[in-house]
Amino acid sequence: MIRVLFFAGLREQLACAEISVPAETCGTLAELRAHLGGRGEQWRSALADDNLQMALNRSVATPDTAVGGGDEVAFFPPVTGG
Repeated sequence: MIRVLFFAGLREQLACAEISVPAETCGTLAELRAHLGGRGEQWRSALADDNLQMALNRSVATPDTAVGGGDEVAFFPPVTGG
């Protein structure tokens, strides 16, 4: 299983902080994102932001990063500061 976490406004938009996804459903973060988008329009819309940030096992990652069983993936909106 892959543990998937959602943070900040994304968590509020999805009304979900965490889910588990079978590892065999995806091989990369891009595939995981597409799989999650298949959960419905709300998910597709929330995950469509091109600036959405992703982390794999607490390290920033790119869409082509491989993902597998036992991994932790986090999705979060871009961080801004002043």
